[in-house]
Amino acid sequence: MLSRLINLLKACWGPSSDSYVYSGSDAAGRQDGLLWYKDTGQHMNGEFSMAVVQANNLLEDQSQIESGPLSSLESGPYGTFIGIYDGHGGPETSRYIYDNLFQHLKRFTSEQQSMSVDVIRKAYQATEEGFLSVVTKQWPMNPQIAAVGSCCLVSVICGGTLYIANLGDSRAVLGRLVRSTGEVLAIQLSAEHNVGIESVRQEMFSLHPDDSHVVVLKHNVWRVKGLIQISRSIGDVYLKKAEFNREPLYTKFRLRGPFKMPILSSDPSISAHELQPHDQFLIFASDGLWEHLSNQEAVDIVQNHPRNLLVKLCGDLGAFQPIQ
Repeated sequence: MLSRLINLLKACWGPSSDSYVYSGSDAAGRQDGLLWYKDTGQHMNGEFSMAVVQANNLLEDQSQIESGPLSSLESGPYGTFIGIYDGHGGPETSRYIYDNLFQHLKRFTSEQQSMSVDVIRKAYQATEEGFLSVVTKQWPMNPQIAAVGSCCLVSVICGGTLYIANLGDSRAVLGRLVRSTGEVLAIQLSAEHNVGIESVRQEMFSLHPDDSHVVVLKHNVWRVKGLIQISRSIGDVYLKKAEFNREPLYTKFRLRGPFKMPILSSDPSISAHELQPHDQFLIFASDGLWEHLSNQEAVDIVQNHPRNLLVKLCGDLGAFQPIQ
């Protein structure tokens, strides 16, 4: 599997070109298993390259890079925004995040006239509330939208500070040069919310002390209520609002009894890091990549190639971005 992943990535590592075969949610071309790719591009903090491999019949994932003003104010901060939205149950949530999260971030940055952890948290909250409104409106015609959700990994590079925000089990890894040895070490920057991790299971049990079955082992996989592996997301309203966990939602999503508080959370884990001169590149990846590569293996792939790239392997692959 590792050799197959590397071969897929090589399609992005060919001679530099201006080809960009991705437009919104639609694919404009394929190459060696890639749904779409952008060979190289510039952003305020360096170069990037992107590629997608589609894992499912329906592409449920989105990725996004915005570079420039992070607010609507002329005096507002400038920087780079990166988002990876790993959808499940359908494409609606990830597409909604793509269309709205960055706009909310710009709005709250304008209001506070600076970038901060609080700004990012508010942008996530507004996105969650907005998608809940979509579900509420569409529920009578399309009740299954209540079971659509997305992980959401976001990075903001602004003024020498790297902000990382995450919901779900995507991951951000930094490649940092050790000057004394020349090695580039992998440093994980994001916290994952997958109940396969014991600490996440314990968190769920502590948040739901009256529900001994809030996390159960099903077919040798830990799942929240036997349904989903992640404990935090945008969307998945059927596990956050009891009024949507009923008919005509498919039986497989309906819980046997009512619940009084949200089972899943939409509160992201957010951290801030001051970038250092020996920080070489970032890797952003959905969970499928980390099922096959360790943090260090992914860093080694980037470091050992003559060009450092950002690669978004959507539908269970991953992403690389150099830092200046």
